[in-house]
Amino acid sequence: MRTRRIAFEYPPEKLPRHYVNGDLVMSHIVTVLSSLFPEGEDYFVRTVRNYRDQIDDPELKSQVAGFIGQEVTHGREHRQFNERLASYGYPTRLIDRLTKYGLSFNEKVLPKSVQLANTAALEHYTATLAEVLLRDSEAQAMFDVDEVRSMFQWHALEENEHKSVAFDVYETVSGNHRIRTWVMRFTTLGLLGTLIAGTVLSLLLDRSTYNPLRLFPSLRKLPRSPWLRREVIRQLRDYNRRGFHPDDHDTSELIAEWKTRLFGTDGALADRMKGAV
Repeated sequence: MRTRRIAFEYPPEKLPRHYVNGDLVMSHIVTVLSSLFPEGEDYFVRTVRNYRDQIDDPELKSQVAGFIGQEVTHGREHRQFNERLASYGYPTRLIDRLTKYGLSFNEKVLPKSVQLANTAALEHYTATLAEVLLRDSEAQAMFDVDEVRSMFQWHALEENEHKSVAFDVYETVSGNHRIRTWVMRFTTLGLLGTLIAGTVLSLLLDRSTYNPLRLFPSLRKLPRSPWLRREVIRQLRDYNRRGFHPDDHDTSELIAEWKTRLFGTDGALADRMKGAV
């Protein structure tokens, strides 16, 4: 599992305000998700690192190291992207601060095993949504700004590369199925509530929201989003099945395909690599 040192740039002349195919609502939803990533990725790293010394399996130890390296890089790149979006009036800095406060509170009041279960649940969300982006041509077409699409494709690839790491650490140090499934239920409520509240706030700060010719067509398209299809919902809900493992949804061929497409000899991002660990 490689930690790819890569950087992206978002010059204003190439990044429209509504950068997800010109769609008002989806641009704000993606922005809120991106705003959650930097502090969220740092939280994931801390919850896994809490148990690093309790892992004896050399392969899992190696995967944990790769997981940490990749997540740190994701947080850094999303911070840069979020700063560009803040210059357009998106509330990325506010959402980032609120996310930091919320996760800090979690770490003060929740047992470390529950924090780790929280990370495993959220990693299932990120890996599943990332898989949609890598598999679905409609989802890819929505990101019509090349640099933004490349950044999210790179992130999606690495989310699938390390999708089982936090889960495997949890199973190694706890493995309590009941706690895992209950944490997933509360995580789902928290994530949906945060995403909805953040999107509403972000929309209210955008003058285009008050133009019904922009808002209502965008809202009508939302239920047909590739990320809201039944098979995606079923895959998310499969997490609560007894005996579930993230690798039950095999993405090995998908990972191999996208490693070649992005970082192979003629890969789209091969010349952007600063090196790898």
